[in-house]
Amino acid sequence: MEWALGGFVVVLALATVATVLAIVRRLRGHQTDEAEVESLPEDLKKRVPVSLHPVIDPTICMGSAACVAACPEGRILRLYEGRAQLYQPESCIGHGACARECPVGAIRLVFGTAERGVDIPHVTEHFETNVPGIYIAGELGGMGLIRNAVAQGVQAAAHIAKRPRSKDPATPDLVIVGAGPAGLAAALTARQAGLRFVVVDQEESIGGTVARYPRRKLVMLAPFELPGLRTVRERELSKEDLMALWREVVDVGGIEVCLGETMTGVKREGDAFVVTTSKATHRGRHVLLAIGRRGSPRKLGVPGEALPKVAYALHDAEAYAGLRCLIVGGGDSAIEAALSLSEQAGTTVDVSYRGDTIFRAKPKNRDRLDAAVKAGALRLHLSTDVSAIAPHEAVLQRQDGGEAITLPNDQVFIFAGGVLATDTLADAGIALERKFGTR
Repeated sequence: MEWALGGFVVVLALATVATVLAIVRRLRGHQTDEAEVESLPEDLKKRVPVSLHPVIDPTICMGSAACVAACPEGRILRLYEGRAQLYQPESCIGHGACARECPVGAIRLVFGTAERGVDIPHVTEHFETNVPGIYIAGELGGMGLIRNAVAQGVQAAAHIAKRPRSKDPATPDLVIVGAGPAGLAAALTARQAGLRFVVVDQEESIGGTVARYPRRKLVMLAPFELPGLRTVRERELSKEDLMALWREVVDVGGIEVCLGETMTGVKREGDAFVVTTSKATHRGRHVLLAIGRRGSPRKLGVPGEALPKVAYALHDAEAYAGLRCLIVGGGDSAIEAALSLSEQAGTTVDVSYRGDTIFRAKPKNRDRLDAAVKAGALRLHLSTDVSAIAPHEAVLQRQDGGEAITLPNDQVFIFAGGVLATDTLADAGIALERKFGTR
């Protein structure tokens, strides 16, 4: 009996030691040493996104590393001096897994920072704005991720379906602005509910942001339900697979999309709304805005920008094989476009970025960019601004006042972000709240 008890104690002790060692290994795996932290550029350490991101309360954090392990994006969070800290905050896209997994509730998800605010439309739990009849779904409301956009589009359309229908044959029940995940999911829901609706989008293809991704880009997903179609369970899909999914939604759902129509205004007329676009006017009893936060491409305002060779998205890198290309920007879209172009036979790629370091892109993209520069696959011009674009060249101005750089050039791609349609929203009476590190 004593032998058995002693054996049990030994086994228990060994199991305890093994557990402790496993925890120590886990913590060490997520630990960031002081040298690593100090090696980061100062602006990178302070680079916190204005979109939804975590804030850690160091007085509550117990250093379990559960948040670090839960993040699907990699090294957004690390342990430093026994506490979780933002390590690569610019790569956060708002999954929120860190907050859900924290065992002591030390993490809050907030919009904006104390220094940089972000305008978020006020919506109800049904995603209706302060203007009755106008709804907002997707990234425009501050929440990223395809799963969130789909869920919000479904919920908004389902709520609209419970409202009184239009009695005017010439006025549909709903005008959906945006043919990305939120807009298409709303259209599917509207079709199932028997609503009459119209879908418009400013782009020349459906899919929203996904349509602007470079070829073969892999997109991480969380499972989501497409009403009346199927459940998407894949955790990762290529751009091509995602675009095929959106085409399936349109084809199976019998959804017609008016492409190439940029919304220019929304106003109420009687018991309906009038949505004006760059091509037409659409009436609807309700309006769902699923336009994302990119808005219209931001222009540089330099001579020659109106030339046909200037574009604001890259759809097919192979089409530019053998050309001399300039990429303007330092975010993920710019870097991914540059890398895709650099893989084409005979293509010359230059990247111009106004900052002195690339810090906005995800770590994997920064690593790939560094490798491409070292291999001579492309040239990186930091601390430069485009000053002029001509038919066969582009001119970069050095910020230190040095001699301008004239590049032989056939094609310019500008990735300077977008201009959110805040004026259009305000004119429609939609209330925007500027968030400074709050929810």
